[in-house]
Formats: sequence, C-alpha cells, structure tokens
Amino acid sequence: MKEEIVIAGFGGQGVLSMGKILAYSGLMEDKEVTWMPSYGPEQRGGTANVTVIVSDERISSPILNMYDTAVVLNQQSLDKFEKMVKPGGVLIYDSYGINTPPTRKDIKIYRIEATEATIEINNSKAFNMIVLGAYLKVKPIVTIENVLKGLKKTLPERHWHLIPMNEEALKKGATLIKD
Repeated sequence: MKEEIVIAGFGGQGVLSMGKILAYSGLMEDKEVTWMPSYGPEQRGGTANVTVIVSDERISSPILNMYDTAVVLNQQSLDKFEKMVKPGGVLIYDSYGINTPPTRKDIKIYRIEATEATIEINNSKAFNMIVLGAYLKVKPIVTIENVLKGLKKTLPERHWHLIPMNEEALKKGATLIKD
C-alpha cells in the first residue's frame, strides 16, 4: 500500500496540522511516511498545502507531480490540484467557498460540508478533524485509534483534553462524505 496525498487550502484551516497528524498516524502503524509542508509567509489567510506519503515500503522521494488523493479546501487549491490527481484517484473538497466544482470524469469526487458541520457543532477548530474523518472514511489508510495517538504526539500536553472532541469530529466527518 502506498498513498500519495496533497491537502490544500488557506492558512488557518489546519491543513499542515492535518497532514502532520496523518503522518504521525502512519508512524504509529509502523509505516514509512513523509510530510512536506508548503506555505506562504502569512500565518492565516495565505495558501498552504502539505504532501503526505504513507507507504508499507520505503519512499524514494517526497516530491510528487501527481497524487492518489487531493483534499482541497478552497477554490484556488481546487483550481491548482484537480488536474494533479492521478486517473482513478480521489478528490475530496469542502463545498464552502467553491464557486466552480470539480469536473473531471476519470476520478472519484467526494464533497463534504465541513464548514457547515463546524457551525452545527459550534466549534470551528474541529474543521480539519472533520475533513480528516471524511478522508479516512473514503481511504482508511490508518485507524482512528492511531490518529488519536498521532494527535497526542502533535498536540502539546496542555491540549490533550481536546482529544475527545477531536475524536467526535473525526466520526462526524465520516458521516458527512458524499459522492
């Protein structure tokens, strides 16, 4: 198994931390992983993306031109990465802020209404975990248990009390994914 993923959106949406948690989750399962962030100088509002590779075998290069899966959270990211999904691959997008939805016919496209879900649960900080839960429903490359272990590795100890809320957000995301 080898999964090459790009997660892209605006800074502040939790794009980089989502990738980091996914990478740590792969490590918890004794998989080979790479995590390669890319972002502008802005902390919030600028573009951000992260490439994550999770594999059962050694990874030869973290540099990718095509992806098995793209998770896109804004129109700019959709415009850039839709064409970079391998034929037969998966594209997951948050419908909020997408004016022109994806059009490719040679990939599987899923929509998630993660922004609306954060309003529903009254917690905007859970956005990235809702999206990650949706992704893992479509591509269960790591278990939720190991995602929670990955969260414990990435969150400072003073935030560990938030792990149950993140677990609920992961489960919520799994219920929201739509073709």
